[in-house]
Amino acid sequence: MTIRLPHGVYEPRAEPAVFAGGAALASRTVFSAAHVVADPYADASPDSPTAVDWDATLAFRRHLWSHGLGVAEAMDTAQRGMGLDWVGAAELIRRSAAEAKAVGGRIACGVGTDQLGPGGGSLTQVRAAYEEQLALVEDTGAQAILMASRALASAARTPDDYHSLYTHLLRQAREPVILHWLGPMFDPALGGYWGSADLDAATSVLLDLIAAHPDKVDGVKISLLDARREIDLRRRLPHGVRCYTGDDFNYPELIAGDERGFSHALLGIFDPLAPPAAAAVRILDTGDVAGFRKLLDPTVELARHLFEAPTRFYKTGVVLLAWLAGHQSHFTMVGGLQSARSLPHLCRAYELADGLGLFPDPGLAETRMKSLLTMYGVAQ
Repeated sequence: MTIRLPHGVYEPRAEPAVFAGGAALASRTVFSAAHVVADPYADASPDSPTAVDWDATLAFRRHLWSHGLGVAEAMDTAQRGMGLDWVGAAELIRRSAAEAKAVGGRIACGVGTDQLGPGGGSLTQVRAAYEEQLALVEDTGAQAILMASRALASAARTPDDYHSLYTHLLRQAREPVILHWLGPMFDPALGGYWGSADLDAATSVLLDLIAAHPDKVDGVKISLLDARREIDLRRRLPHGVRCYTGDDFNYPELIAGDERGFSHALLGIFDPLAPPAAAAVRILDTGDVAGFRKLLDPTVELARHLFEAPTRFYKTGVVLLAWLAGHQSHFTMVGGLQSARSLPHLCRAYELADGLGLFPDPGLAETRMKSLLTMYGVAQ
């Protein structure tokens, strides 16, 4: 088994890695932000309504639940705001929440303001958009994740605008929600969130909000790719409020924690890493931090590669790996975003994932990768 990549010949591994299953995860709450599978046969353009292969999309969620992970639905990994419109996201939430009930899986769903469209709206309109989506998510029985909003970032003028709007939403929420802070490296339109480009000042606004409503906040998901800042924030959270790491660069050390605490997880990288991630947390459940790190640390090189700048296009590598692993029959994305990364980037993602043993059938992954290379003109 050899494959000719643009930079030379690569010899794939012959057998996949085996990751131990077992009991439900105990010491950490772990969500994987899951991708959607596009319908490759839809006559759609990047500006068309979302065309989703619902059977394959829900099958992938069952795969995540089978490993003991929770599903964070309709988040940025699902191309929310990058191809997945609100109509499609609402249908995704309904279907996934129903599937979660059927199989006993944990699910939390993104609540945003994307029905307002690219132009955004006033603060009143932003609040109404959030309220509509919060009601839909709660009506399905799923936990709500109050996502960072481009429209709010555009309409808000002061930290008080954020505090007032989020206070209104928290008072309405039926159950504790997860707050969501996505940095501008994931979405440039979210720069200056919480009312300040100074991250220390922004953190203070967020912490003041949580301190005023600790009974309404299950946790905060922070995605700033800054381990030091996340550790500082989690040490300042009120007792009982979780920190969910969204740091796809530093997750092993943040989940492992230190003598003063640890992070739970809500990560896009756990979409392709579900089997080793779940196995690693089960090791951590026994108190074996070294064993946890030994299994999960080697995955960081792949994560940093998939999430390299421009970070918002990490979904392309995630979907590539899902196709190579046999979770879907094609490498097509909503909005045509399969073209968002270069061939060298995709080839390196394949090598790193294969080296970790992530492909259940390495032969299938090799065949599919060869077909992609042939399409690009790389003779095999």
